[in-house]
Amino acid sequence: MLSEVMDLLVCPHCTSDLEAIGDGRVVRCERGHTFDVARQGYVSLLAGNAGKIVGDSAEMIDARSEFLESGHFDRIIAAVAAAMSAHDPATVLEVGAGTGHYLAAVLETFERMRGVGIDVSKPAARKVARAHPRLGSVVADVWQPLPVRTGSIDAVSCVFSPRNAAELRRILAPNGVLVVVTPTEHHQQELIETLGLLRVDEDKARRLGESLAGRFEQLDATRIEFTMALDHVSIASLVGMGPSARHSTDASRRTAIAALPDTAEVTASVTVGTYRALASAAL
Repeated sequence: MLSEVMDLLVCPHCTSDLEAIGDGRVVRCERGHTFDVARQGYVSLLAGNAGKIVGDSAEMIDARSEFLESGHFDRIIAAVAAAMSAHDPATVLEVGAGTGHYLAAVLETFERMRGVGIDVSKPAARKVARAHPRLGSVVADVWQPLPVRTGSIDAVSCVFSPRNAAELRRILAPNGVLVVVTPTEHHQQELIETLGLLRVDEDKARRLGESLAGRFEQLDATRIEFTMALDHVSIASLVGMGPSARHSTDASRRTAIAALPDTAEVTASVTVGTYRALASAAL
């Protein structure tokens, strides 16, 4: 709920403190900027229109929810929760929170944890708001200044999502950790040609390191790879929840998936990297 994390948030216009007023349906800063809380429980703290990121559609979020609830990525979810909880954080935040599955799993590791889920997609924000009682859902753009208090977050996760290293370093507390999940070139390799999926850049790991250099030091990198037995419904959800969904039509995907065996072996392959915020980095 937003009330659990209000002290971690700031006004996107003036960075003043925020408070809920009245029945909690409005959030206001001390300078008078106000923001309506949606009936689903999230608040939009966009300073203006979203910038570089196109938020996931309701259909993409539904596909992600269906796939994750089926348990196919449970090993990845558990790895993220373990990586973050190993550093005993009291406050956690996920950028590109999607459905909130990963962050909810983290919050279950310790009763005292509080979490903020940030996504530019309103359909995602609606899911996040219902994912866990100690989780506050906020619409914001990671490429703009985040409406989060400087140094207030102990751990940040970024799962298959864009990351703004400067802003993530700013909001992290001293010695705060960043957990990043990125796909390897083997991720979904059996489906790439058949379904025309986007390929993972072989230089992705190098570019990640370059983007974090000077602000974070790597503590650990764990590769997780396993095979999933997926039926046509699960494959449709897997494809429909990712960026490849924007590059094909529903009809073309259905036709291509129908040509697959009733059950297909599909590789999940990711790297879970843990980084510590450098004290020497400029905020």
